[in-house]
Amino acid sequence: MELKRYFDYNATTPTDPRVVEAMTPYFYNKFHNPSSFYRGAGEANGAIESARETVAKLINAEPREIFFTSGGTESDNLALSGTIHKLRDKGNHIITTAIEHPAILKTCEYYSKYGFEVTYLPVDPNGFINLDQLKASIKDTTIFVSVMHANNEIGSIQSLKEIADIVHEKGIIFHTDAVQSTGKIPVDVKNLDIDMLSFSSHKIYGPKGMGVLYKRRNLKIEPMIIGGGHERGLRGGTENVPGIIGLGKAAELAMAEMADEEAKLRPIRDMLQKRILEIIPETFVNGNAEPRLYNTLNVSIKYVEGEGILAMLDGDGFALSSGSACSSKSLDPSHVLLAIGLKHEDAHGSLRISLGKFNTEEDASDLLKSLPPIIERLRMISPFWNNK
Repeated sequence: MELKRYFDYNATTPTDPRVVEAMTPYFYNKFHNPSSFYRGAGEANGAIESARETVAKLINAEPREIFFTSGGTESDNLALSGTIHKLRDKGNHIITTAIEHPAILKTCEYYSKYGFEVTYLPVDPNGFINLDQLKASIKDTTIFVSVMHANNEIGSIQSLKEIADIVHEKGIIFHTDAVQSTGKIPVDVKNLDIDMLSFSSHKIYGPKGMGVLYKRRNLKIEPMIIGGGHERGLRGGTENVPGIIGLGKAAELAMAEMADEEAKLRPIRDMLQKRILEIIPETFVNGNAEPRLYNTLNVSIKYVEGEGILAMLDGDGFALSSGSACSSKSLDPSHVLLAIGLKHEDAHGSLRISLGKFNTEEDASDLLKSLPPIIERLRMISPFWNNK
């Protein structure tokens, strides 16, 4: 797969060569266990703490508020599970949204079997929650609210500060899954008044298997992985030193290049949106309102199946998604697209184009050449198209 034909950056990103270069020494020459007591171990520990400082700067946190995990899913689980285990005697009510990642939705579903009550806030056709509904959903027993910052499928960006003000007025802990936003747009945990935030290395050109949980200073939660006191007692297990170094380098590059990446990719995304709507009839954009991630375009193409589009595009050498990567093997339509009000058949015909730093206008033009004849061929064999 050529990077110029890769349009699935919201699923994962290629690891930046500069990140690989930074990681490489820690696989061999600097392989030491940072918990050991000799010079090499001390150097490894120092490298971890340097990376922690860089990651903290990316979201305007303090280094002591950064905890390394295996990825966004673990960070989400730790935030939710750690909180409700700590506060179980104060309440049993969780609030989240209908368009969260499965790392939150499935965890909420799990705890609902054990006496926890979960409220799933609906969203409007552009993927935004209603703040009045949030206020009305809060109970005396509410102990945790989690609202995704930027949606992975349609790109809608929630008003986190307004949400935080509502939640904190009642003294409730507020968490956000910022896996898709961190490193793409400025995220400031202090200005947004966030208690906990999750993000993942492999979404910002870092290695897979690395994530972060930001936890506000002095906020107490229970650890989910018990071990030798690593990560200040919050997550046991020998640190993934190469992965942490890679994440630190990816965070450094994100801070330096974020603005340039948006300036490059937003016009490409907008051009793709305009041209697809012009050249393919009966097509519409899902989640078209701003604020929206500048790299994300989700369209529904009527009278075709998304899987068929993806298969034929793959034959032409293009990689895209229909729905999110975590559920791409499911035959069910995207829960996000259903939540914004799409019919099942329109949700099945969705196509997500997510851009990244290695895409160019030429790549987008090549995609626009391949897509219309594929849609035409699929519609020719569609009984719905022929009988409409």
